[in-house]
Amino acid sequence: MQRRQFLTLSAATAATPLLSSCGGEPEEFPVNKKPGFPDSGFGADSTAEDVTEGLDLSGKNVLITGCNSGIGLETMRVLAMRGAHVIGTGRTLAKASAACDSVAGKTTPVELELTDFESILNCAETVKALDLPLDMLICNAGISGRLDKQVVNGVELAFQVNYLGHFLLVNKLLPQVEAAKSARIVHVSSRAAYTRPLAAGIRFDSLGEGNGGVEYDSWEYYGQSKLANALFSLKLASKYAGTNVTSNSLHPGFVKTNIARGQGWLLETAFDILGPLITKNVEEGSATTCYAAAHPEMNGISGQFLSDANVVSVGGDHHLENHALADELWDYSERLLTKYLG
Repeated sequence: MQRRQFLTLSAATAATPLLSSCGGEPEEFPVNKKPGFPDSGFGADSTAEDVTEGLDLSGKNVLITGCNSGIGLETMRVLAMRGAHVIGTGRTLAKASAACDSVAGKTTPVELELTDFESILNCAETVKALDLPLDMLICNAGISGRLDKQVVNGVELAFQVNYLGHFLLVNKLLPQVEAAKSARIVHVSSRAAYTRPLAAGIRFDSLGEGNGGVEYDSWEYYGQSKLANALFSLKLASKYAGTNVTSNSLHPGFVKTNIARGQGWLLETAFDILGPLITKNVEEGSATTCYAAAHPEMNGISGQFLSDANVVSVGGDHHLENHALADELWDYSERLLTKYLG
């Protein structure tokens, strides 16, 4: 076997956890368009431009976290192209500014480091100072797990970045969301939210320095963080039922982004080799986000999970609609962030 063939085979083997987390649906979790909701007519091949075609978003204000690459950058580009004012956040102001400068339309860059609670508070204050209602708040920024467990602020890294940082940011910006005539909160979750966590869903005793007696698995931790995104959305939908605010979560698809970063050379190489063959591009990967955030068919729809620009139901044994776990997660998050929530 030639060296290149060996590397390709090894990379494909290493990619199995990533592919199973993000790729096609396993039989135990059948996904179907949900009865009683609009059939959008869009699908896996639809792009963000397709699902927003003909929309005039002039006068709408949008905040997108993680605007500097991948799905976040394409989402910002398309919503700004349709007339929205997009506030785009990046880990540094330089990254956010470069991303905002790269797209046409009205954009405002803001620094947001989701591992730093003070940065999150500063971001919220900067946005508040703009004195604008937020018609769309899109929690997009995220990372995969890491080969070795990393803990920041006493919490596992992926859980901190993907969920807990967004929990603080959203709660700080709720007055701006409530001020909009009709506001949508959109959480970019993943199919990993129902395929990767263990039976308990979220093992709260595993989120700190210890692993709760279970061996560390980076993709299970990633799944926990993405389940937390979906449960956060479910709880917000319940809290805002009957108001002008809706909240939904989504699986963007298996998208060729930098999601494998931090998983080691072999998996990153696998993703580079296999990604273009089996993944959506960012134009397609941003479609469900833009549909959930901006399409008129989503008016008044809340507490749902979307995939391929449609509201879907997910079969099998999972926690996407576990209201008790959503309540427990909310209480856990409030306890961790008491100092910062005020």
